[in-house]
Amino acid sequence: MQIVETTNEGLKRGYTLTIPAGDIADKVGAEIKKIAPQVKMPGFRPGKVPANLVKKMHGDAIHADVLNNTLRGAIDELMAEKKLRPALQPKVDMAEGYEQGKDAELSVELEVLPEIEVPSLEGLKLEKLTVAVTDEQLDEALAKIAEGQKSYKDAAKTKKAAEGDQVIIDFVGSVDGVEFEGGKAEDAPLVIGSGQFIPGFEEQLTGVKTGEEKTITVTFPEDYPAEHLKGKEAQFAITVKQVKVEAESKIDEDFAKSLGLESLEQLTGLVKGQLEQESAGLTRTQMKRQLLDTLAASHDFPVPPTMVEAEFDQIWQQLQNEAAQEEDPEAAKAEIEAEKDDYKRIAERRVRLGLLLSEIGQANGVEISQQEMGMLIQQAAQQYPAEQRQQFVDYVRNEPMAQAQLRAPLYEDKVVDYLFDKADVTEREVTREEIEAAIEADEAGAEEKKKPAAKKAPAKKAPAKKAADADGEAEAKPAAKKAPAKKAPAKKAPAKTAAADADAAPAKKAPAKKAPAKKPAAKKAPAKKPAAE
Repeated sequence: MQIVETTNEGLKRGYTLTIPAGDIADKVGAEIKKIAPQVKMPGFRPGKVPANLVKKMHGDAIHADVLNNTLRGAIDELMAEKKLRPALQPKVDMAEGYEQGKDAELSVELEVLPEIEVPSLEGLKLEKLTVAVTDEQLDEALAKIAEGQKSYKDAAKTKKAAEGDQVIIDFVGSVDGVEFEGGKAEDAPLVIGSGQFIPGFEEQLTGVKTGEEKTITVTFPEDYPAEHLKGKEAQFAITVKQVKVEAESKIDEDFAKSLGLESLEQLTGLVKGQLEQESAGLTRTQMKRQLLDTLAASHDFPVPPTMVEAEFDQIWQQLQNEAAQEEDPEAAKAEIEAEKDDYKRIAERRVRLGLLLSEIGQANGVEISQQEMGMLIQQAAQQYPAEQRQQFVDYVRNEPMAQAQLRAPLYEDKVVDYLFDKADVTEREVTREEIEAAIEADEAGAEEKKKPAAKKAPAKKAPAKKAADADGEAEAKPAAKKAPAKKAPAKKAPAKTAAADADAAPAKKAPAKKAPAKKPAAKKAPAKKPAAE
């Protein structure tokens, strides 16, 4: 095989490979001899079919297989001979006009990984900020749990229902004097002010008392799901069975047992453990930010443009999706568009740090075991419907790129833990507010370092940039190497945890509260309450 280098600019490489026709013909001949004893043909005993007849019958198919295998082997030989480390899959094209009996000519274009000097770990110093869980935090967390477990008790018959009170009602709805399907319910609980029913319904129940009967008039929204009720004016005949007021939630043994736990001590222990886990997550975020900033400040090597582009595309798509969910999507998109260059620098920083961490890990023997890889694949498979999970597992096991994408976050974490162990770490106890402020300050500092000196930092905006550039996994993750979509089963949206959101995805603003009465039916009797959400 002849190799001619056509491009050598920065990290870009290009080659022309020429495979002599004679080499291909020899391999085709060898393959025909290999399979001839297995070919069956009328008039010939098994294994006695002449090679020339085998070639006549199967020659084109054999030639195609041999050619494909030869081309793959040629590319492997090129990588080995030139000691190339491709950043992404090389682009391979075969010259037009190839015919059997002629030399095969290939063009190969790729970007290679840069040569990275593995840093010395001597003198690496980190400050570890720790947060102790206080009694006040524990009490506040328990109070929030109690807040979410509201209960109601009967009020005096003379009590007039006010916002926040619960009423138990029977109702019958009608349009133009005719009852409509799904407009009737008995003993329906409704908290006034909850936005559970269509606009105007709850407000007209303010001031009612137990035993009172009342008819109210409301108009269904124009976008109401039931076609026959859209925009229609309706009357509801209501009987108030009971007015209830919120009961005081006591955090005691009975409360713990109402949650399915054995005791208040168990509840307190679980909540404290969760708070400690959150604090440990903040500590790791702060330490990892320090570590990554230290590495980024001392390394500035070129990175493959295609990897940066892939990483930026991933960030940008995520930001676009977030913007589309804002109250004013166009304004949100305009805001991130104005900071597009910043996100490109973030993508470059991510790729550079990802490559650097990978080099550090390889140089120091950090590995992911087969057992760990198997667990990663099985965990990822759970995001798919049950009938597609094995298909996904098989796909990943046969696709090195897909495996690399799965293993990258875990490998990064293992390298970071390795560096934590090697660093000279000093501990300092701080409050939760102080560690959150430290993380914010580190983020702001990193942003300024990545911007041109003459450029004024834009006003801080919560959502996306914190996502794209904030701490841990998001910061150092190398460009995702996406597997071909056609082979993988359709993926379900994975359930997000708070930790995953903070580490890897743009922070999401809470969506603006929607008009509460646009969905039919209350949870108890969806077919009977078009007035409820």
